[in-house]
Amino acid sequence: MNNVKEKHQGQIYDSHTHLNDDAFYDDVPAFIDRAAHYGVTEMNIVGSNRELNQRALKLGHRYDNLHPIIGWHPEDIAGWNESTKRELQQQLRDPLVVGIGEIGLDYYNDDHSPHQQQQDIFMEQLIWARKLHLPVSIHCRDALADTYDILSNAHIDEFGGVMHSFNGSAAWAEKFMALGMMISFSGVVSFKNAIEVHEAAQVVPLEKMMVETDAPYLTPLPYRGKQNEPGFTKFTVDTIAALKQVDAGKVAYKTFENARRLFLQNEERGL
Repeated sequence: MNNVKEKHQGQIYDSHTHLNDDAFYDDVPAFIDRAAHYGVTEMNIVGSNRELNQRALKLGHRYDNLHPIIGWHPEDIAGWNESTKRELQQQLRDPLVVGIGEIGLDYYNDDHSPHQQQQDIFMEQLIWARKLHLPVSIHCRDALADTYDILSNAHIDEFGGVMHSFNGSAAWAEKFMALGMMISFSGVVSFKNAIEVHEAAQVVPLEKMMVETDAPYLTPLPYRGKQNEPGFTKFTVDTIAALKQVDAGKVAYKTFENARRLFLQNEERGL
């Protein structure tokens, strides 16, 4: 155990980023190097539609420290059909895939993606996750109650998952943790007006926490307003350390080990 701790001491795991996005895809090695400068040594590369899933898989096969998570995002349901569904099911057989995501509900734009269709696709992918014993990365925007209800009935304790870029209250964080979910904080936790997220970070124990960038989005202070990148996970770690009044190295180590345990130690599986 001491050897494992020494090995990962000071390292940071960006549990949710998008080097498969156009903002990064043509210059991935440079962003990996910049991340290493900040101590970010492992990253989950998260898909959401056909193209981004394919890119996540390609990056996972090219770089040992980039781990693909693939799935169908609620804002991309216009592209969900029998063909893309079959392709995703086949892609999930790839042994490098460490999770299904990002999946969930997004009610921000009611005209964009019908709620019932979102829920149906979300529940179908949760069934796959249970069958494959793959953890899930959950997108939830303006849909906490419905997301909670669906996860409550999904046997989430059998395969696990994380609430990506959590933006709810401390009370909601506790409800999701009671289901067995991990809670991941992005750069939003560094925003001065994100009071509810600050309170959530204070009540979530380090044993249930992850950190992420969601790059190229949600850039933390002190770089808010600029394009986010995986290396900036360090500033989320620093913010959480300040909020919880603990050493930043402890936050880095605990969140690194949490992500590694959930995503990198999966059992044998098959559709």
